[in-house]
Amino acid sequence: MKLIPILAVVALLEDLPDRGLTRGQIGTVVEHLERDSEQALLVEFSDEQGRTYAIIDLRPDQLVVLHRKTEAA
Repeated sequence: MKLIPILAVVALLEDLPDRGLTRGQIGTVVEHLERDSEQALLVEFSDEQGRTYAIIDLRPDQLVVLHRKTEAA
């Protein structure tokens, strides 16, 4: 699996009701982590005014990278 870079814009692929997050919410990767010998990502979720409402560590398979320009597959 390709490493998701820091500052990548990502969308959540599943609901996380215990964290108040729903599928499709958009966040930014702010740090790479290692959890139980597995890769994890620290993702910050912010509102339109830039106020952070959640920072959570997630597995890469819980996210999809959003692209603003065309990239070769």
